[in-house]
Amino acid sequence: MRYVEHGRFRQQVRFLQCQFLQHSEMPFANVLSAETVSQALEAVGCCVLDRIYTPMVTLWVFLTQVLSADHSCRAAIARLIAHRISQGNRPCSPESGAYCQARKRLPEQFFSNVARKAGQTLDAQANPRWLWKQRRVYAFDGATVSMPDTPDNQEAYPQLYNQRPGLGFPLARIAAIFSLSCGAVVDLGICRYAGKGQGELSLLRALWGFFRAGDVLLTDRLMCSWTEIYLLKQRGIDSVTRLSKRRADFRRGKRLSNGDHIVQWRKPSMPRGMAWSDYKSMPAFLTMRETLINVEQPGFRSQRIIVATTLLDDQAVSKADLAQLYRARWNAELDLRSLKQTMQMEVLRCKTPSLVRKEIWTHILAYNLIRTIMAQAAARYGIEPRSISFKGAIQTLEAFQPAIALKGPHSSVLLIQLFAQLLRAVARHRVADRPNRVEPRLKKRRPNHYHVLCRPRAEAKERMMKGLAAN
Repeated sequence: MRYVEHGRFRQQVRFLQCQFLQHSEMPFANVLSAETVSQALEAVGCCVLDRIYTPMVTLWVFLTQVLSADHSCRAAIARLIAHRISQGNRPCSPESGAYCQARKRLPEQFFSNVARKAGQTLDAQANPRWLWKQRRVYAFDGATVSMPDTPDNQEAYPQLYNQRPGLGFPLARIAAIFSLSCGAVVDLGICRYAGKGQGELSLLRALWGFFRAGDVLLTDRLMCSWTEIYLLKQRGIDSVTRLSKRRADFRRGKRLSNGDHIVQWRKPSMPRGMAWSDYKSMPAFLTMRETLINVEQPGFRSQRIIVATTLLDDQAVSKADLAQLYRARWNAELDLRSLKQTMQMEVLRCKTPSLVRKEIWTHILAYNLIRTIMAQAAARYGIEPRSISFKGAIQTLEAFQPAIALKGPHSSVLLIQLFAQLLRAVARHRVADRPNRVEPRLKKRRPNHYHVLCRPRAEAKERMMKGLAAN
């Protein structure tokens, strides 16, 4: 029997959908569909057994765990017990062992497939008014996350090379493709922080199969690479980035306007890891457009920015258009901040590499579901999704979820009323009405002063027991 035809499976999917406003009466109702979850389970050969922690229950508990300010397993299981009692079922054990085993049983591919599908479905259904010149723009950026200092994590994601053993924490690099229109994460790469083939460019090469002809990729200066820009252009994908090591000479090339010209970039030497035949097949020059943007807003760090792009038609894309588009690249930094700080993904909790990656993908799924709710509010009230507060959306959803769970998926009229009030509250929390805001990068509140741990904790404790200084 297919999972989508399993009665208990469909009931649990409907409950999970209601928790994130996935209802047939709402826009973007199929971002987290039963068919999507069923296909993800069938792809990994996972079974739906008659136990408390079925795949859907495990996924729901994991989602509540990453969305809550308290990331502990104990709090997540307590929410499950409260829900079971409210539905007239027996309470499960408050111990976390069964839940942790259920998370281990679910393959990593299940979490990644559902998270990707949710983000890509939301992006595909984005309102055409949210697009840039009727084109889909994707921002690519990376960050790092740390995790508990266990031997398994250290082996998979070693700490920084210049830290003494036992003092640092395992560090992983993540790089995400964000939809500029709705903020969804459409794909994500995870690797070690350092080492050959572990940089953001390598992750971009692994992820760019997602792009389609006509898309625009928006990146920072780290991605200003001749080879990557050329290969993307061969696929019909335009690049907009900031000039990095090259120097722009606006006296050369074809002049479009003051500080705006088209030039030929000479092919660099062959990159490491590229076959000679592939390198030889590339042209000697790449046609690029360089645009000088003067930042006149007081308080902004950069005063002059040179944008490099393959968008050559100055009639279709003016200099002002490029300036506005590159400024929108900052949304990728804000999206990463939402993931790392608002959702507390900067420091992960799981103690094995496999569970760490599942935790990351669960954060991505929760993030995409929150973005779906923001898109629903934006569509209903005729505003931009980017103008809604991400933190406000999480706080509002967390307050409404107990009431939604009590109503149940069968109380359709009451649910629609709750959803309408939830979307109204989400739409009222606006953040993008502060143009050109600048703040000093300083803190007023003083931190508590503790000595820095300069040796492994076990060794420091042993020294304390002997009456010696811990460091």
